[in-house]
Amino acid sequence: MRKTKHLIVLSLDAMGSTDFELLTSLPNTKNLLQESAYCSNVSSIYPSLTYPSHTSILTGCYPNKHGIVRNTLLQPWRTKPDWFWHHSSIKVPTLVDYALQQGMKVASLLWPVLGKSKVKYNMPEVFANRPWQTQLSVSLCNGSPCYLYKMNKLFGKLRQGLKQPELDNFVHESAKYTLHHYRPDLMLVHFCDLDFKKHHYGCTSSERADAIRLLDKRIGEFVTLMKEDGIYEDSTLILLGDHSQLDAHSTIHLNELLRRNGLLEVKDGQIKNYQAIAKSCDGSAYIYCKNKNDIQVISLLKEITQQFAEETNAIAQIFTAEEAAKLGADPTCALMLEASQGFYFLDEVGRELICDIDRKAVHEYSHALIGVHGYLPTKPDYQTIFIARGAGIRQGIKVKEMGLIDEGPTFAALLGLEMKDTDGRVLEEILL
Repeated sequence: MRKTKHLIVLSLDAMGSTDFELLTSLPNTKNLLQESAYCSNVSSIYPSLTYPSHTSILTGCYPNKHGIVRNTLLQPWRTKPDWFWHHSSIKVPTLVDYALQQGMKVASLLWPVLGKSKVKYNMPEVFANRPWQTQLSVSLCNGSPCYLYKMNKLFGKLRQGLKQPELDNFVHESAKYTLHHYRPDLMLVHFCDLDFKKHHYGCTSSERADAIRLLDKRIGEFVTLMKEDGIYEDSTLILLGDHSQLDAHSTIHLNELLRRNGLLEVKDGQIKNYQAIAKSCDGSAYIYCKNKNDIQVISLLKEITQQFAEETNAIAQIFTAEEAAKLGADPTCALMLEASQGFYFLDEVGRELICDIDRKAVHEYSHALIGVHGYLPTKPDYQTIFIARGAGIRQGIKVKEMGLIDEGPTFAALLGLEMKDTDGRVLEEILL
């Protein structure tokens, strides 16, 4: 039975359990929390990256089942590889699919991996990744053209490319307009400013705190709009994070290790051929074999990575393909490596195996990062958050622990839907 008229899901990218105290001390979220069920100990998935995480939220499944095992495609010939932008990449049904099958009206604003989906109001998260492309052109090709044209005409002046918080300002105003004028049954909104600020300024920076305060202001504006429109009591508002972040001091360059051991060829700074290749997931990394059945190469990989781990303090764990699959990661990898805290992986070659991050050189347009994610979700102080308020939700329920995979099935139950063959469960304890 359907429990809510409108389900509004706000994804606060990189909102961690360590941010929960600040977020819930701010006026709008504090007031919302008093009427909510919540959890400040939500486990992400592995690797804990934005695209796999958001897909796990919508499917209730781990990456090894839904297929979005990383943020980006394996395209070593590209300086900037494409991302898993398109809905067709997801191998299992999503909450969106179930809703559309029942004729529900869906809106998605920058929610990952929904490009070219059948969402009626679709502002896809797709970047202009070729020199001849513009952001507007790729958005129109992958989303809802008429809707996007209107949002751009009304609010496009707020946006300055991918710069934050300007991009979130554009998404926020577009989302409020969409809710007010189109009243979707399901609305998915992805805010990225906090993730951006942690990446470039660190997880305890003043910029991080400012981003959280701005999110609280946005939450307050959603609540005010819903009350003014008379839909507050009949609707459910969800605030959630996808992963946390941790500060780093050094980068690891596995492809350089592979090059030095004759497993990878480089010409003019570009990878041209390989027997094995590393694919960074920031705090973790896959290693893939060109021939996944090449026992000799896999044996050599185990030997050199184990030696590297013993000679440095940069690698926390090395997983076989079978072990990675049990953790929910890509079963087609040869190995998966987990970085020690303070380290993260880059795909670059031609550098030292480990490099210190020059914090003075890190800025909003640099390649180096301070805050990173992608680690095992079991790392200390690395969980995320979930807050649910409104129709169908019990007030005052604190869930001790849960996972991202429990969110999609719970959202489905609120909409009177049932998701099948999920890894997660419906959070019955928070539902009326």
